[in-house]
Amino acid sequence: MTIPFPALYNAPRQEKPMNDRSAVCYTEQEKTQIQQQLDRLLANPHFSNSRRFPSFLRFIVSEELEGRGDQLKERTLGVHVFGRDASYDTTSDPIVRVTAAEIRKRIAQYYQEADSPGELRISLPPGSYVPHFEWPVKPSTLTEPAPLAPSPIASRTEAAATPPIETGFPLHSNPSSSSSRKFWLMCAAFAVVFMALGAWSWLRSRPSTLDRFWAPVLGSTDPVVVCFPQSHLSGITLRDAADPSQQKHFDEPMNGIITDDLQPLVGLSGLLDIRHQRYLLKGEDDSTLTDLRQGPAIFIGAFDNAWTLRLTRGLRFRFGNDPQMSHFWIEDTQSPSHTRWAIDRNVQESINNYRDYAIVARFRDANTGKLAVIAAGIARGGTVAAGEFLTQRGDMDSIRSQAPKDWDSQNMEFVLSTEIIDGRSSPPKIEAMFFW
Repeated sequence: MTIPFPALYNAPRQEKPMNDRSAVCYTEQEKTQIQQQLDRLLANPHFSNSRRFPSFLRFIVSEELEGRGDQLKERTLGVHVFGRDASYDTTSDPIVRVTAAEIRKRIAQYYQEADSPGELRISLPPGSYVPHFEWPVKPSTLTEPAPLAPSPIASRTEAAATPPIETGFPLHSNPSSSSSRKFWLMCAAFAVVFMALGAWSWLRSRPSTLDRFWAPVLGSTDPVVVCFPQSHLSGITLRDAADPSQQKHFDEPMNGIITDDLQPLVGLSGLLDIRHQRYLLKGEDDSTLTDLRQGPAIFIGAFDNAWTLRLTRGLRFRFGNDPQMSHFWIEDTQSPSHTRWAIDRNVQESINNYRDYAIVARFRDANTGKLAVIAAGIARGGTVAAGEFLTQRGDMDSIRSQAPKDWDSQNMEFVLSTEIIDGRSSPPKIEAMFFW
């Protein structure tokens, strides 16, 4: 559904000097249209399933419409939207920056999927917290004034003053020449269309970065083993069918999987489903070396998956921890004294906002002789981000600027980082990469 904008295209806008950003004035009709589009945007699943994003977006839009856009700074948003103290450290607590980055991504997804291209566009320019509003271009309804009819006297005077031009050709048009010209123009038009369609088809047929990463795995005729972490439970609680509020606990040892590991498991198995690749789901305890020698394998999780720790032990980037199991890290074996990617578990448990790290790799393992894909974070948020990196088409595109020309035929390993805000992972960022 498109919002009508009958009066906004030609409505006068009062502007103050460009250096006075807060001085942009909006008419009441413009404010109404912006609020209607904001409601439509926030009703979309990209925003409706979150509390943080709608409150952030409503606040900055409201402040801009009220003429206070110049006051939209990181600390202001941290205090008013997220309830932070006025003296909080914006360097160690990046909640505003992370939220703004995610909102930019979701707005772009909304307009990319929008049914109507004629909607008012709300955007959040990079490096700014001031929203921008752009109305769709509407063809002018004003008709051009008809040209004045030439004066008969002036026409006669000009005709008398201008000598006739002798061209050597008859002044009347040749019907056959005109038809021929139209024919060739139509041929040229069709040629341009076919060339454009050919270029579009070629671009569409080119494999994406994600396709090239997965090609060796998806090209296997053997089923892919997906090895996931298992949690050991002491029992299970069952509810009464007649009265669900009544429940009883049974001391029955069981194996389960935690929610944060389930998310990448579902995403990766879904990718294999879409590509029609057969696969087997195997818990860490149930996976044997014989299983892993049958075909390619994907390993989810790090410190809760012994297979991941075994397979990454010989890689350039690998996992490590102290004897007390209070500090965990990813180390660069080519620079072991410089540990940049670490987590203090005490800090992680005390606050739910921290930076997590992950390893994503694809290589041929010497022990199994088969391809192995790693999606493992130091903590669970890192594993979620690793799963997104391996399944979301846009996330992996950032490797192209630094990867070698034939990167997809080599072994590869990446270190990722992600900001964990209120227990949720932000989009992954590449910290380091290595090809061999």
